[in-house]
Amino acid sequence: MSTLRELKTRIGSVASTQKTTSAMKMISSSKMRKATGQLQRLSPYRHMVQHVISHLLVTDQQFDSPLIAQRDVQRVALVVFGSDDGLCGGFNVNIFKQLLQSIQEVRREYGSQVGITVVPVGKKMTKAVEKIAGKDIQMERVTLNTRSGSEDLYAFTDLMKQRFLEHTFDRVEMLYMHFISTGKQVFAREQLLPVSYQGLADNVDPRAANSPCLFEPDAGTIFNTVLPLHIKSMLQDVFIQSAASEQSARVMAMQAASDNAKELLDELQLEYNKLRQQGITTELLDILGGQVER
Repeated sequence: MSTLRELKTRIGSVASTQKTTSAMKMISSSKMRKATGQLQRLSPYRHMVQHVISHLLVTDQQFDSPLIAQRDVQRVALVVFGSDDGLCGGFNVNIFKQLLQSIQEVRREYGSQVGITVVPVGKKMTKAVEKIAGKDIQMERVTLNTRSGSEDLYAFTDLMKQRFLEHTFDRVEMLYMHFISTGKQVFAREQLLPVSYQGLADNVDPRAANSPCLFEPDAGTIFNTVLPLHIKSMLQDVFIQSAASEQSARVMAMQAASDNAKELLDELQLEYNKLRQQGITTELLDILGGQVER
């Protein structure tokens, strides 16, 4: 009976684990839906900013801004988005592997002497980057994390913009997981600064040429006003994409853990029933044996 008690204890423990993972899956699903809802609400804003830029770029005017200035790249900042919490499968591991690959690609593109500063967002990614930080790769700590609000995010955007304008960084890139669906997220590497003028031109709405606008005070002033808004919307989109991907990865991890717990629970329950039946059979045989002896 000692074995039965041990099995019963294990069954209770596994059942408790299954309930916990199921609850965590539900919580992560709710957070994922919240993040995807934020992406949907952000979409009209980004569309409006791009709509204004489209009307500006279809004019014959040449725009000039320090935020689109191309210069020799001496130092690159890689802003890598991870998570603050664990239990999200290989989410952080996959991003870290892509970070290492991106560092090699930067060195191939700009030379082995290029300075690289990694700016991790999230406690888990910060711990991972600490292991590779040294003479060749610097790490910059920031207060931004996965729970930060809009004000902190905008402050971080202004910080990166200031570092670029001060020539501390000649190029700023963002590394993150792009959310596609609950079961699929893909790694993305996107340039934040300098803003790609060609990228803006490639996204011009062709309908803008058919609806000419009058600009007041002038197109150049409006361009320099809208461009920082474009940068903020880019970073906000990436931040929310990463958050949605993290929760999606956690949903899948908790689903896998719940399925494994259920499978183990079924096996333990079957073993428990076998031992219990065996014990009952043994007791019956003992009773029958005693009656025969009498």
